[in-house]
Amino acid sequence: MAALRKQTNPARPGASAPAPGKFSGARQLWTRAAVLVTGFVALLYVIEVLDTINDSRFEQAGIEPRQVDGLSGILFAPMLHGPWDHLIGNTLPVLVLGFLALVSGLWRGVAATAIIWVIAGAGTWLTGASGTVHIGASSLIFGWLTYLISRGWFARHPWQIVLGLIVFALYGSLLWGVLPGQPGISWQGHLFGALGGLVAGWVLSGDERRHRRQAHAGALPSPR
Repeated sequence: MAALRKQTNPARPGASAPAPGKFSGARQLWTRAAVLVTGFVALLYVIEVLDTINDSRFEQAGIEPRQVDGLSGILFAPMLHGPWDHLIGNTLPVLVLGFLALVSGLWRGVAATAIIWVIAGAGTWLTGASGTVHIGASSLIFGWLTYLISRGWFARHPWQIVLGLIVFALYGSLLWGVLPGQPGISWQGHLFGALGGLVAGWVLSGDERRHRRQAHAGALPSPR
């Protein structure tokens, strides 16, 4: 006799797999953010090793204010460092603030980094002292700092506001670095990096601000 088997929950043709839960999506975002920022830091160390082998020649590829040849430094300056202690000092803030910028939204974090990168570089090229070369990822650090602090206020997201307050408590003292007067420090890169972070926070919160205006307009009583 043929055996009868009970068919349990047969798969339907074209049935889609269950959507991942919130926790799974958040974990995937955190993993991608960690991989991106760790990869960026690893790249900085590889570049510094090559620079050391080449007698620090890469450092001359930084931003040279108001020199046409120095414009290319806008692309390269955040990836170049002077002595090893310069890079080592930047490593932890890059890891922490870069990661937090990315987990606030991967594409937003990348877009914010691009905005900060360009504004910091262009501002330094326009205002830096003649005869100097500006390098280092600190412009990104200052930009991520102000981006994380400001975006929550612009978007009115409670958890992002809390995150911004925590970041300010941990790293807010760095903002003194936007002031001139420290020899050997590119305060212009710090200043325009911070301004770039504010611009990124404003631009990338545009959807939330528009939705908030629409919701406010819809809540107003219609004229009789």
